[in-house]
Amino acid sequence: MTALSALALPLLAIPAPAQAAAKQVGGATFVGYGGSGATVYTYLPGRGFTSTTKVRGLFQFSAAPDGKKVAWIDDNGRLHVTQGTKDAVVAKGAVAGIPCATPVWSADSTRIAYAMTAAESMAPIAIVGADGKNRRTIAKTYGVCHLAWSAGGRYLAGYAGSTDGVFLLDTTTGKSRRAAGIKLANHVQSLSPDGRRVIVNKIGANAPGGDGTWPLAFRPTLVDTMTGATIKLPVKGSLIGALYTKDGRLAVRVKGAKNNTIAVLDGNLKEIQRIIEPAEARQFGLLGLIS
Repeated sequence: MTALSALALPLLAIPAPAQAAAKQVGGATFVGYGGSGATVYTYLPGRGFTSTTKVRGLFQFSAAPDGKKVAWIDDNGRLHVTQGTKDAVVAKGAVAGIPCATPVWSADSTRIAYAMTAAESMAPIAIVGADGKNRRTIAKTYGVCHLAWSAGGRYLAGYAGSTDGVFLLDTTTGKSRRAAGIKLANHVQSLSPDGRRVIVNKIGANAPGGDGTWPLAFRPTLVDTMTGATIKLPVKGSLIGALYTKDGRLAVRVKGAKNNTIAVLDGNLKEIQRIIEPAEARQFGLLGLIS
C-alpha cells in the first residue's frame, strides 16, 4: 500500500465527552521527505487525500492554513505560491539556500511573511499578498528561522540562525525582542494568537543544531515569551510536536505504536478532542490542522 492510498483511511475525531459540542478540528497538512525533495500532503476526512505538492529547492516551504496552497523559496530567492497545478512567483529577494529560512502564512491564508537577503545575521522581514500584491518590509530581526505568525496577525517569531534564542517581531511597531526563557533552540513550530506563548524545540549547549529542515518529530516545549516560564503540557505519552489553531486551541501530537494521535486542548489546556491519524501519517511531519 502506498503512502497516498493509506492516507485515504479515516482521520477519526473523537471529542472528549464533556466537550462534545466544541468546534471540531477537521483535516491536516503533512510533510514527507524522499529522494531530493519534500512533499506536502493535504488530508480531509471523508475525502481522503485531496492534494500533494512537490517542493523544489532546499525545502524552504510553508503550507497555508486552508490546506490549499504552499509557499516556497527557490534557489534564486524567488518566493512561489503553488496551488494545484498552478505556480506563480509572488516576490523576489528572499533568503535562499538556507533550509531554516522558511516563509510563513497568515492565519487567513492571504499573506506570506519571509526573510530577505542581508549581509548580516539580522535580516529584514517582508510581507506580501498571496497574489504578489501589497508587498512591504516590516523591520529587521535575528529570528529568521522557521517563522511562526500569530493568528492575531501582530507577531512573528523565529529562532536565530546560530540557534542562540528565539526572537519576536512586532509587525505594528517594527520592534524585535528576544523571548524570555529560551537560551538555545533549533525549531519554532507555532505561536499563540496573542504572541504570548511559543512552541519550540529547546536544545542543550552540546546538541547539534541540525540542518534547518522541518523536523518530522520533536519534543515540544511551551514557553511564555514574557516571563520565560515553561508551561507543562497536560498530555500523556511521547509528545512529537504541537501547534496552535487560529482560534487559540493547542493541538499536541502524541506518538503511537500504530497511529499517532492529536490531543486538542482549549485555552485552559483542557482536552476537548482526540484525533486519530491515518497509520501511514506516522512517517510524516505535521504542518498544520484545518478547521
